[in-house]
Amino acid sequence: MINFEDLKSQWEKQPEAKAPENGTESIVVKINAMRKKQLITNIILVATLLVLIGFFFYVMAYRDQVVLWGLLTMMTALLVRIAIEIRSVRVLRRLNNGLDAKQFKVRMTRYYEQRKIIHVILTPLILIAYCWGFVRLLPAFKANLSSGFYTYILVSSIVLIVFFTVFIGYHLRKELQILKTLKET
Repeated sequence: MINFEDLKSQWEKQPEAKAPENGTESIVVKINAMRKKQLITNIILVATLLVLIGFFFYVMAYRDQVVLWGLLTMMTALLVRIAIEIRSVRVLRRLNNGLDAKQFKVRMTRYYEQRKIIHVILTPLILIAYCWGFVRLLPAFKANLSSGFYTYILVSSIVLIVFFTVFIGYHLRKELQILKTLKET
């Protein structure tokens, strides 16, 4: 059994936790960088949605049920993702930088826990729905486009899906690392 003096000795040998220099400033800079990244993500998602809406009317998708449902599925998936990102931006914006360190850490941990659910559960479902909608369009593309352009669309879509999957995985890993760090400190 360890006696009191041993415990006291071990306690005194622990390294002293020091607050980082410019700690609050670096936190504010990181939060602003996160907000900027989320804004860029939303701009890309909205631009993609607008292209799909334009394409919807250009090809008069309402005339063909298969094309209609494919494009509606893709647009709905993008709308859901945009709504999720807008909500995340609002949560991050409401985060009060003036809180004491313990409360701030609790709120940041909660934020990253929510992001983990988004990335692990919702994002794959949204990506699957988007891909399903795209696959529904392939017969119409094959029937109405040259074989070379159809092949280009098919190959480029596979490359883009792989790229976005890796990109999402990278950001998930990065946010999980931040969450792990928050929980360890």
